[in-house]
Amino acid sequence: MESSRHALLHGPLFSRSAPLDGRNAASRISAYIYGNVLILAALIPVTPSAEQVGIWVVLGTALSTFIAHAFAEGVGRTVRQSRARSARERWADLRDSVPILSSAVLPCAILAAAAIGWLEPRTAQVLAESAMLARIGGIVFVIGRLHGERPNRSTLLGAVLLACAATTVVGVKVILTH
Repeated sequence: MESSRHALLHGPLFSRSAPLDGRNAASRISAYIYGNVLILAALIPVTPSAEQVGIWVVLGTALSTFIAHAFAEGVGRTVRQSRARSARERWADLRDSVPILSSAVLPCAILAAAAIGWLEPRTAQVLAESAMLARIGGIVFVIGRLHGERPNRSTLLGAVLLACAATTVVGVKVILTH
């Protein structure tokens, strides 16, 4: 049981021996995009300063989004199935939401570099925001790999267009909520 739980929680997206099924891959990619978009939306209105570089805002956004997403997905799957969900299925749902938490790692590391004086706060914030856009656009390469495709110019164009679309979504969110 413990080894199966470990494999469930830490299983790779691209295992050659046991590839992730399409439903789980789609759920994880959805959570990844959702988490990155909300982290980016949280970063933009933060006013950078030496004392407050937004780490707590990013962590709070990631944690609250993870909890809300896992809860909503669990309830939604319960409705789709007309039976109670097993503990294994609930762990799988939770695992599929983990990419939301991973969205906070890189921006927090960049912002921490500003907090300890390695970067200027404004530079760190712009780098963190840029990293989020790169992560969002980069998912196009993952999707291509899941479909067995090799990266090409259209993959790169798709990544740029996805990053632009995410920028639009983030802009709307920031305008409507801040």
